Amino acid sequence: MGRPRDRRRIGARRPRAERMRSAGPYQLQAAIAALHCQAQRSEETDWPQIAALYRELYRLQPTAVVALNHAVAVAMAVSPEAGLRGLDESGLGEALDEYHLYHAARADLLRRSGRKVEAAEAYAQALGLTSNAVERQYLRRRMKEMGV
Repeated sequence: MGRPRDRRRIGARRPRAERMRSAGPYQLQAAIAALHCQAQRSEETDWPQIAALYRELYRLQPTAVVALNHAVAVAMAVSPEAGLRGLDESGLGEALDEYHLYHAARADLLRRSGRKVEAAEAYAQALGLTSNAVERQYLRRRMKEMGV
């Protein structure tokens, strides 16, 4: 099991990554981690900057998981609907159909958009794809909160 993030240590590396003339995937990932660590709460996170970093990371590493993370950052920066458009328009559903975190993220965005029936279906898909007890408990709690 990994150590908890050291906010000061990771945050101290951000300026170095930003000074580099051409950031590579590791520098972009470090900058994203640093931005997350600088915020005490999700509301304090610089989501527009994280979305921009994920967009650049996707240019260098065009993977489905990077696209998923970008869509979630867009949802946090702009709106759940904007994030859903990113998920739905990019064909991620097909690429990540067996990845529980895709369905969990989609469920959360649907829930936040007020689309409870679709959210419940996505939570159920995520639940069926993970065996992790903590994740299953979280997904069940979210479903219960929606009255499903």
